Formats: sequence, C-alpha cells, structure tokens
Amino acid sequence: MLAGQNPPSSADLIVHNARITTLGPSGEVTALACQGDKILATGSDKEMMAFRTRRTLVVDAKKRRIIPGLNDSHLHIIRGGLNYTLELRWDGVPSLADALRMLKEQARRTPPGQWVRVVGGWNEFQFAERRLPTLEELNQAAPDTPVFILHLYDRALLNRAALQAVGYDKNTPDPPGGMIARDRAGAPTGLLIAKPNAYILYATLAKGPKLPLEEQLNSTRHFLREMNRLGLTSCADAGGGFQRYPDDYQVIEQLHRDQQLSVRIAYNLFTQKAKEELSDFSAWVKMLRPRQGDNFLRHNGAGEMLVFSAADFEDFLEPRPDLAPVMEKELEAVVRLLAENRWPFRLHATYNETISRALNVYERVNRDVPLQGLHWFFDHAETIDSRNIERIRAMGGGIAIQHRMAFQGEYFVDRYGQQAGSVSPPIREMIKQGVPVGAGTDATRVASYNPWVSLYWLVSGRTIGGLQLYGESNRLSRDEALRLWTKGSSWFSAEADSKGELSPGKLADFSVLSRDYFSVPEEDIRTLESVWTVVGGRGVFGAAEFKGLAAPPPPILPDWSPVKHFGGLRTSPAPKRASLQLCEHGHAHSGLCVQPQDGDSPWDLGCACFAI
Repeated sequence: MLAGQNPPSSADLIVHNARITTLGPSGEVTALACQGDKILATGSDKEMMAFRTRRTLVVDAKKRRIIPGLNDSHLHIIRGGLNYTLELRWDGVPSLADALRMLKEQARRTPPGQWVRVVGGWNEFQFAERRLPTLEELNQAAPDTPVFILHLYDRALLNRAALQAVGYDKNTPDPPGGMIARDRAGAPTGLLIAKPNAYILYATLAKGPKLPLEEQLNSTRHFLREMNRLGLTSCADAGGGFQRYPDDYQVIEQLHRDQQLSVRIAYNLFTQKAKEELSDFSAWVKMLRPRQGDNFLRHNGAGEMLVFSAADFEDFLEPRPDLAPVMEKELEAVVRLLAENRWPFRLHATYNETISRALNVYERVNRDVPLQGLHWFFDHAETIDSRNIERIRAMGGGIAIQHRMAFQGEYFVDRYGQQAGSVSPPIREMIKQGVPVGAGTDATRVASYNPWVSLYWLVSGRTIGGLQLYGESNRLSRDEALRLWTKGSSWFSAEADSKGELSPGKLADFSVLSRDYFSVPEEDIRTLESVWTVVGGRGVFGAAEFKGLAAPPPPILPDWSPVKHFGGLRTSPAPKRASLQLCEHGHAHSGLCVQPQDGDSPWDLGCACFAI
C-alpha cells in the first residue's frame, strides 16, 4: 500500500440515519459507505461506522429517502446543454397568464438580435385556461423581440419579429413535410405546421443565434447541474437533428477532459441527411470502437435515426404516416453494417406498423449476423403489439419507453380512442414478456426533462393535464417504476454491472430526496427533487442542509439568460383533470377552432383545430 493511501477497509464517505432503497440484495438499509467512486458497503449505521477513519466524511441524512441515481434511457442532453441558458422553460407553469408574463418580462430583458425561445416540456392542458397562446398575445407580449414557441411535434408559433428574423414572407415556399400557415393575402401568420414531420420546426429553430463556445460550455454545465437537481446521474444521449458528429460534440468532450461532467453520458450518433445515412455510419465505424470511452462519457452506438425513410414522427393530430417502400432496403444496409462491426443501435419507432417492417429487416440480418448481445433496441413503441414484443425478445433486443403520452395523451385519445390509449405503450405487457425495458423522457424539445413527471405518469397513468390514460392493468407500482429508471435503463448502455443499484462494487451514484418518493401523495411525485446528488462518491448538487456538500456552480451566462432570472423548470403540480370539450368538428380538445375567413378554405389539418 502506498504512503497516505487509505486501507482497503476504510470509507471516504459514510451516509447514515437514512432510508436507503438499494434496489439490490440488501433491500432497504439505513447507511452506506463509499470508497473512491464506488459503494463499499451498505447496512446499519453501526455496521457502516466500522469503516470510519479520521479522513472519512460522515453525513447525517436526517431520515431522508435515498435512491440510486436516476438514469434517463433517452435524453437529448448534449444538444439540450448547448441551448439551455437560451431557453425559457414553461414546464410546470400552472397558467397561460403566468407563462405570458414570463414571456413579456424576458422579451424586455433580451438584447437586440437575440430570441426568446420556449422549446418543449409543456402543453396547453397544464394551464388553468386549457388553451394555447394566440399569435396576437405573442405579438403584444413581445412586439420587437423574436419569439419562437415549440409545441410538441406538431407546430411552432412565431411572432411578427421572429417571422422577419427568419425571413419568411409570402414568397417563401412550404418545405417538404411542413406547412407555413398564411392569411388571405398569402403572408405567413406565424404558425408553422409539421405535416407530417417536424423538419420545418427544427430547421426554423436552427436559424436562431447560437451561444459562443465559452457560453456553450457554461450552458452545458448548468444543464447538467439542473439534471442533478432532479436526481439524475446518468443518461443515454439519443443524438438529434442538427446535432452533427464530431462538430457538435466539442463542448461535451472538453468538459469531459476538464473533469466537469456531473452526469454520466452514453451517446448515440444520429445521421443528419437522407440518402447519406450509410455513408455516415461507414465513416463512423472506422472512427469509434463499440462502447469506446469511460464511465463518464462513452460511445453507445447508432441512432435513434438510422435511416430517414424509417422515421415515423408522432404527431397525433395527423394520421399515421405511411413509410416509403424503399425503407427496408435502406434500413437493411445500415443495420447489416452496424451488426458486422458489433455496433449497438437504436431506432425511433412510434407505431407498430413501423416496428413490424423494421423487425422483418432485423430478422433477415440476424440470420447472417446474430444480433444477440448487441443491446439493440427500439425507442418509444407506443402502439407495439404483443407479437412484436415477442420478436424483439427473441433476438435479444429491448424497448426504451418515454413519457411522451403524458404530453400527447389527449391528442392520441381524440384520434384513436380511449381503449387504444389505455395500452399506449403497453408497459405491463413488455415487462411480462421479459424484454429489457428502460424509462426516459425524450427531452428537451417535446416532453419535459423532469424524470419525476415520468415516474408520476408510470405510477398514476395520468397525463400532465390529469387525463386518466391507463387503468390498473397498465400502471406500475412505485418500486417497479423506479427500477425502470435505474436498473432498467442501465441495460441500454450495457452498464448493468456498474449502475442501477446501491450495492458493493457499483458506482456510488445516488440522490437524497426532498420528500419520500414511497410515501408522498401520488400527485406530489412530480414535485420531488434532490437535495443532495452524489456521482462517483462526490457531491455534485446540494440544497437545504446539504448545500455545503457540493461546489457552487459558475455564474450563469449570458447575463440576460432566462435561466438566470427564472431558473429551470418548475416542479409545481398541474391541474388534476382534463376538461375536454367537443368542438363543432366533433373533436375533444382544448384549442380554438380555426374558422375560414372571407371565403378562404380551412387548413387541411385533419380537424383544423388550432389555437392561433
């Protein structure tokens, strides 16, 4: 043993007087001990104090609940970090009036040339008013500052200043897969419609000014800390549109080199252009080995976009998209390349029809190059059936589910009915069949990045607006839901041997909760936060009595950042019950009906019910 080194039986950290859910063989204990970045032992207070030395940090948890660090199996954390301090969050805001006041205040603060952006994490059903803002309200709140508001995958609202900033006018053609809503004279109104995919929304957002490198580093550090505030210690980054490798990975790699990551990230590579997917992956398999990296930043394979012809974006205001006949040929070429190079892969797939066609391809590849052991999986799978779950299990695949239905359940039920909504996704059936299942959010551009909203959805079966989607047969116990967010998600980065439970030899990643997850009223699950988050035995976030056990964050940049003045998302509960009414088209929703003006034809939007 080297001079000054602790003996093997000593602890660097002991936490006692707690209620610790280990999710391991020890069950619930009152204390744990850490040595270096791993759990040394768990047990009673007396047993753990036997590892104490003069150099041991001993922390009294004051009877608080401790859980393994949460692990989001599908989070766009790298892209989200680059933009975090630019964005105004409406997550958890209880009324549209409050949201518009925030917008107006931020518009006054935002300097010329910059935008106000509300990008995901909310919907109208959370508001007391049960409606979206109108374009006129946006123009009144921000007459001179560009405003871009993203609503799920279906639309974006731009005020007049934003339309001018992006250069959309009466001569701007509709892009493929999208529509620019226009007035009688042909001028854009400010409503952008995803029909049938979200490219127009993301491409327009990409026109906004970016932060300089120094501020991107700062933004990402604050986003990681925000995730720590919510108890997250690990995630799988699913790539994303306009997130190119390696250019857009410089910030996360620099933070990794500087040992400033506080969330462990396993990242997937997302191809960026249709018909060039095979070329991208052919280049990348030469640049990266499977699982290359370390416990804080590692490569996790390909996807969630493998080929553009297989993408079935879930806009439940639109009918299910029919994928092109070329899908199978293009997908097989990519999957065969990945399998031959032993690269894991994931595929975005909302609908069972898409999954069936993809599985036909996978089974052909599997006959030549076995997929067992690759930890390949589908993301989302809202309408998957029992037969396809069985097919996935047979080839060693998994399913990563997200709480997208907590934000889009009302729209899904309106289109497909309550019975279909009650098993979308069929979580209980997945677990019953023994397929690996991990939970996540798909944040930041649609659903909220708050893991506790997902846990609330899994346990209660309700949307954020209070609509009861699932009955008892498709809801989980609190213990089951927590396991999907910890042990379950660890499978999707092939890290089950090091994450997901608080047991000797596992990574010392855990969260001390603001209230007891297992005893708070069900509605209060979504209000939970961490008061002390530990990653690798080191405090990365501290609040309340634990504030001094983590280093303070750097000042937020830029000075006018919405995060500096409003903070991140709110964890206050939304209204408890959906109050849906039938419009004259016979659809249950909370928006305003668009009426034809002076002989104009109504927009071809399925039901044409949009708030403007």
